[in-house]
Amino acid sequence: QVQLVESGGGVVQAGGSLRLSCAASGSIVSIITMNWYRQAPGKHRELVAAVTSGSATGYADSVKGRFIISLDNAKNTVYLQMNDLKPEDTAVYICNAYIRTFAITPYRYWGQGTQVTVSS
Repeated sequence: QVQLVESGGGVVQAGGSLRLSCAASGSIVSIITMNWYRQAPGKHRELVAAVTSGSATGYADSVKGRFIISLDNAKNTVYLQMNDLKPEDTAVYICNAYIRTFAITPYRYWGQGTQVTVSS
């Protein structure tokens, strides 16, 4: 089994920065991708950023140029550096990982989420 634990959320003023972390632990053979989603009340879950074990990255248009995702393979930890935060970035940010264990088929795991609130 694999567990994902997020940290780094909080309350910041518009224009400020936060750095989220998500650490994966358990019976990990290799990480395929790690991702950050976010969900605001009453809205659908949105993929914000993704990174592969080879450090290829992708971003939602709404965060390009402001957010940076990175993966520390040695620590099995993904980071989301969020700069120039805007009120519309307010949401629960949820870590997701696609991970190979000793099972034949890789599994997709979800963290519990961390709240990010950006004030005007």
